[in-house]
Amino acid sequence: MALTRPALTRRQVRALVAVAVALAALAGAFVWFAGSEDRALEGACDGVLPVGEVHKVLGDDTELDVTNRTEGSFGEKADSAAKSEEGGEGAEGGENGAKRANSLSVHCRITAEDTGHIAVSIAGSPRPRAEYGYDDLYTAVPARRTLPVPLGHGWSGLFATDTARLDDAEDGTATTAITLDCARRGDSLLITVETALRGHTTLDDPAVRPDFVRTATATAEAANDHWGCGARLGKPVRTVGLPVNEDEYEPLLGAKGTCAAVPTASRSAVSTARETARDRAPREACVLGTRDGSPLYRLDAYYGPYAEDARSQYTRDYDYENVTPAEKPAGRLGRSAYWAGASCPRGAESALYLIRADAADGETRRRPDLAYERAALAAFAAASAEHHGCAVPSLPQG
Repeated sequence: MALTRPALTRRQVRALVAVAVALAALAGAFVWFAGSEDRALEGACDGVLPVGEVHKVLGDDTELDVTNRTEGSFGEKADSAAKSEEGGEGAEGGENGAKRANSLSVHCRITAEDTGHIAVSIAGSPRPRAEYGYDDLYTAVPARRTLPVPLGHGWSGLFATDTARLDDAEDGTATTAITLDCARRGDSLLITVETALRGHTTLDDPAVRPDFVRTATATAEAANDHWGCGARLGKPVRTVGLPVNEDEYEPLLGAKGTCAAVPTASRSAVSTARETARDRAPREACVLGTRDGSPLYRLDAYYGPYAEDARSQYTRDYDYENVTPAEKPAGRLGRSAYWAGASCPRGAESALYLIRADAADGETRRRPDLAYERAALAAFAAASAEHHGCAVPSLPQG
């Protein structure tokens, strides 16, 4: 005898329909969550983060956490803000006043639990004058224990680390900074990217170092288009050098990079140098030392956003001085430093050059060789300014 399946009651039919709807909704939720990570990446850093490069660096199969913040404005959109804040004129009046309204500040961070993270900041330059003298205007690059090296390949950029030593705790962390000099006179964008990779990744491997750079160059290309900067871009970076460690000094007389043309000094016992190439870097450094490499003086050159930031910090940290680099093109800062300045093309921030005695921190030094300090600064500033196409520097007097 054939068995027949009993008909479903109306209540059972409604229950089955409810289960089917719930399962469909759950499936949709899975699809949404699977795509939400990519949507977050695509929107990160105002949409200029290169999603493909991020996956190449952090891995395709890893779960990513994305944080994101965008504030302010850049370029033409900033003019009206500047005029409204200053009652129709900027702090410096006219066109220069309007350009001081580049308040754009973008930050995003992508973290992969097992791989590492990429932290990106983008800032418009110059900043509003109201920001001067407080916190740093721009994201800093590590430069205390090592000397950042130029990115090269046509980029105005830096490659920096806290340490370049194999197997140090920070060996897998590096910062790349790129300055874009926009077609609009005096404006620029500064893109700073910190890349930290865990595991067996080491900066000592030259084949690995470009992985720490590619997110920055791709972000710079996208930012250049997104904000209408119109800057000249560099080429793909396939090789990049290591930042210079404290024990990597050489005879000053043989220097060919940032320390070239700086004189030796018998009285101050200056005979060695730590240096890098120049290659359009927006920051340069030269450390002068004794025969065993012990540091005596540090020379620094700052261009674009970095010159603006340095002047702002001196205003904050040396407000007890009558004059700082923010008020005068050249002078002496306390008893530990001299500075010089040079005007640069296309309305860019004036370059800033400094010489500082090692570990002086503004305190009176015994038997300072002031004549040598001025001579070293003059040689360093002249060579750097010529490389960057800036005017002959204004120099401090005795």
